[in-house]
Amino acid sequence: MRQARWVAWAAVGMLLIFTIPGLAREKAEISPQSRSCLGCHKTATPAIVADWQNSRMSQTTPAQAMEKDQLERRISADAIAGHLETVVVGCAECHTLRPETHADSFAHAGQKVHTVVTPEDCAVCHSREREEFSNNLMAEAHGNLMDNSLYDALITAVNGRLSIDDNNGLSQHKPDEQTNADSCLFCHGTKLTVEKTAERQTSMGPMEFPVIRGWPNQGVGRINPDDSRGACSACHPRHRFAIETARKPETCSQCHKGPDVPAYKVYRVSKHGNIYNAGKASEKWDFSAVPWTVGEHLEAPTCATCHVSLLTDANNRVIAERTHQMNDRLGRRIFGLPYAHAHPQSADTTKIQSKDGLPLPTALDGTPAEEFLISKQEQQKRTRTLQQVCLSCHSTGWVEGHFNRLANTVETTNEQVRTATQILEKAWQTGAARGPQSRASPFDEPIERMWTETWLFYANSVRFASAMGGADYGVFAQGRWHLTRSIHKMAEMAESGAVSSRQAP
Repeated sequence: MRQARWVAWAAVGMLLIFTIPGLAREKAEISPQSRSCLGCHKTATPAIVADWQNSRMSQTTPAQAMEKDQLERRISADAIAGHLETVVVGCAECHTLRPETHADSFAHAGQKVHTVVTPEDCAVCHSREREEFSNNLMAEAHGNLMDNSLYDALITAVNGRLSIDDNNGLSQHKPDEQTNADSCLFCHGTKLTVEKTAERQTSMGPMEFPVIRGWPNQGVGRINPDDSRGACSACHPRHRFAIETARKPETCSQCHKGPDVPAYKVYRVSKHGNIYNAGKASEKWDFSAVPWTVGEHLEAPTCATCHVSLLTDANNRVIAERTHQMNDRLGRRIFGLPYAHAHPQSADTTKIQSKDGLPLPTALDGTPAEEFLISKQEQQKRTRTLQQVCLSCHSTGWVEGHFNRLANTVETTNEQVRTATQILEKAWQTGAARGPQSRASPFDEPIERMWTETWLFYANSVRFASAMGGADYGVFAQGRWHLTRSIHKMAEMAESGAVSSRQAP
């Protein structure tokens, strides 16, 4: 009787293996090179190993990933050379790729290993994502900030140490490299360069490692030792690289939370954020599904829903294609600069020059440098793509009304910034403050700092609140009240002559 039961269960098991897709497949293999890494790192860095073991990459080979239907695929490569296709993506598959291109490569445990895994390494499997990201403003975030003389002056105004000079006035000093790395470049990305090698004591004894200047950093525009730009781990944290992490708004909040880019704070108070938080989305929504089906896997959008993810409806109709060029669905650029404007054509914005000779996409009077910006047709195309996402939940009238309000907000905030700029320009013209025409920083005197807050904090917040449905944040929390109050203060400062921190001669 017992033997008959065993035979019956065995027959059921064989039937399942040959009838359920995937069960007949052999267990994904770990390469000998990665097994060697794991042998030591289970002891040396156990949390890293545990993260990787819980990842999809540790359980699936690229060959298995490429067998998926097109909509279900998480990998954009159609073919992968060599043995990489048939083993899981382990330590060696990422950290020993293309050693000749990595200035941080070093001899380690019989292999040439590099510390920093870059988008060029990830491109072996995710070539389309790498290409899209390279056309994204984020990929050039380091250079766009550090190679722009005007932004450099803003960094100095924010990060530079202040001291009392001989005339009892304030002197501003250039910030040191570590301060910049700990602030602006935390998100924009540092430049990684190998300075030397140094011996360190490890649990396996003394070993030689490269000393990398600018490390650690996971900024979106990081310049890597192989000269590539970006860090995939900014959104897909090492060593799990989970898609569900990148899809949650908390991940975006790492860099989009301050008063200059308050996207996360606005999202939290919006109706979408309300549904996300009140419904305990992290427990109920399926953040790992590919494709992401609106109404089935999620009940309201997150940042990734609107700007990145492949979305489908219940009939597998594509609502929006996946993209890693974050402005593919955005016609306007609404933050970080005095005036909202069309997105730049190139991810490298250091080539842009306004009509008044400043490295900005708009002149100080708001006139756009159109030759460097996308056309109106392209703006409309990108806006329509985003509206398709909105229309999966909302009626046409609702969506049109929302975007009409946003257009009005852009117009009115630009007008307010223009008023603030006119007050500042008058102070420059009278010599009460120094500005670009005097080859001085436009950010270091009291009235200039008030002007900067007007657009960098308040106008930006109003635009974000309008774009994302966070009305109160755009009124009193950080918006219109502060925007108009700031302009009043500037006018009072200009009238009283209290515009400068310099001492009278």
